[in-house]
Amino acid sequence: MLNCYVPGGQGLDRLDPPPAEIPERCVWVDLFEPTLAEERAVERLLAIDVPSREEMREIETSSRLYEENGTLYMTATVVTKIDTDRPESAAITFILSHNRLITNRYVDPLPFRRFVAYAERHPSAASGAPAILAGLLEAIIERTADVLERVGIGLDELSANVFAAPAPRGAVRTRDLRAVMERIGRDGDLTSRARESLVTLARQLTFIQQSSAAQLPREQLARYRSMARDVLALSDHASFLANKTSFMLQATLGLINIEQNNIIKIFSVAATMLLPPTLIASIYGMNFRFMPGLEAHYGYPLALLAMVVSAVVPYVYFRRRGWI
Repeated sequence: MLNCYVPGGQGLDRLDPPPAEIPERCVWVDLFEPTLAEERAVERLLAIDVPSREEMREIETSSRLYEENGTLYMTATVVTKIDTDRPESAAITFILSHNRLITNRYVDPLPFRRFVAYAERHPSAASGAPAILAGLLEAIIERTADVLERVGIGLDELSANVFAAPAPRGAVRTRDLRAVMERIGRDGDLTSRARESLVTLARQLTFIQQSSAAQLPREQLARYRSMARDVLALSDHASFLANKTSFMLQATLGLINIEQNNIIKIFSVAATMLLPPTLIASIYGMNFRFMPGLEAHYGYPLALLAMVVSAVVPYVYFRRRGWI
C-alpha cells in the first residue's frame, strides 16, 4: 500500500485514492507492506533505492545508516504487538530525500497511527519532512517509554507478591511461582526488545544530527537533540529494569528452592517419625513361637501404645528444635 501525505490547511492530508504519480507537494510517502511494483514505482519517480525486507533486517551499521547522493537511509527497530502475549521487533526504514520523507514498513505500529491522527489536526507537524520524521520518532520514543513504565509497574506488583510478609499462623497463603516466573520472563523479553529499539533510535538520531545532507533548521536540530537525551535516559531506565528483572528471577528461583526443601524436610520428618513404629510392628510381626509379650493379655494394646509414643516423641523433639 502506498500512501501520499501533503500539507493541508488543518494539518497533514492523505491523498485518497493514491495518485498514479507522486506530486511534488507530497512530503511523506508511506510504503506499508508494499508490492514489488510499488517499490519500483517509488524508486523510479523519486530516484532513490528502497531497501528490500531482507536488507532492512541486516544489523550492520553500514546497512542501517548510510548516505547516498544527498539522501539519508535510516533503519530503526520498533517494538510492535506490545498489547499481546507475543511482542515482536520489526525494522522500519526512514528515507530523508530533499525535504521529502519515505517510510518503508511491513508492520503497523501504534506510534504511526497516533502521529497520523495528531498531524491531521496540527499544521506544525506537517511543515516539512524533518518535522514529520521528528514527530514519528517522538511517537516511537513515547510508546517505548510507555512500555518501560508498564514493565516497571508489573515488576513492582511482582515484588510485592514475592516479598510479601509471611501469612499469620492459621492463614492460607498461595503463590503460583510458576506464573510469577512466566510473567518475569515476558517482562524481561519486552525490556530487551525496548532496549534494542532504543539503541537503534540513538544511533539514528546521532546520524541525523551529524549528517550535512539533512540541513536541519535550528529549532529542528534542538528537537532532535532533546530526543537523543530522552533516548539516553530511557536506555538507562531500561538497564535498571533489566537488572531488576534478573534480581526478581533469581529471588523467585530461590523461593522455589526453599519451598522444595521444605517439602523434602516434611517427608524426611514423616519418615523419621514412622520409623520407630515400623520397627516395633516389624518385630511383633515376625513368626517366632516364643516371643516376649505374645501371651500377655494387654500385649496388643501395649504394642499400639508403644508405636504411638515412638512416633510422638520425635515429633515433639523436632518441634522444640524448630525443624518443623
